[in-house]
Amino acid sequence: MPNKILETNNAISATKKGTADKSTVNKDEMKNSPLHKFFVSALKDIYYAENAILEALEKMQEAATTEELKDAFEDHHLQTQKHVKRLEKVFKLIDEKPEKKECKAIQGIIEEGEEAIRSTEDGSATRDVALIIAAQKVEHYEIATYGGLAQLAITMGHNKAADLLERTLQEEEDTDSHLTDIAEISINFDAEQED
Repeated sequence: MPNKILETNNAISATKKGTADKSTVNKDEMKNSPLHKFFVSALKDIYYAENAILEALEKMQEAATTEELKDAFEDHHLQTQKHVKRLEKVFKLIDEKPEKKECKAIQGIIEEGEEAIRSTEDGSATRDVALIIAAQKVEHYEIATYGGLAQLAITMGHNKAADLLERTLQEEEDTDSHLTDIAEISINFDAEQED
């Protein structure tokens, strides 16, 4: 997996170096382009998602059984607050107002997480397994979104915005990896022993 991330980062760097200077393009033309409109719409979507995730993480932390998982959710909550602020900077960099657009995908993923809590026993390792899987579904949605947005930002010459989006992408990948480690080291085995 680290090699894939390295390859992706190298490809992003190479693309940045090869990107023509977009400053010669009229800003009004850029703002009216279908690609720019799509990019802004996708930013609004993930901005909504990150704010919804903040609320969901609080519930997941409260529902978690092990201290290690509770701590992981608390850390990710703090990190998600930074992601929201970073997105606000991206909006500013492209001369757009930060706005939320309802994200049905994240709503569905969060609802699945809430169902995982309802359908597992309080205080069980099985609940922690379900919470980790629910959290990783969120991470994978974010990884896909930030990866695509970073590439679009590069394509459109928004290199500072791309850097911010790439930083968030890396943090989402790190969180996903950390959740896998938590599951593999003990929680999955503990759940297997439960009656």
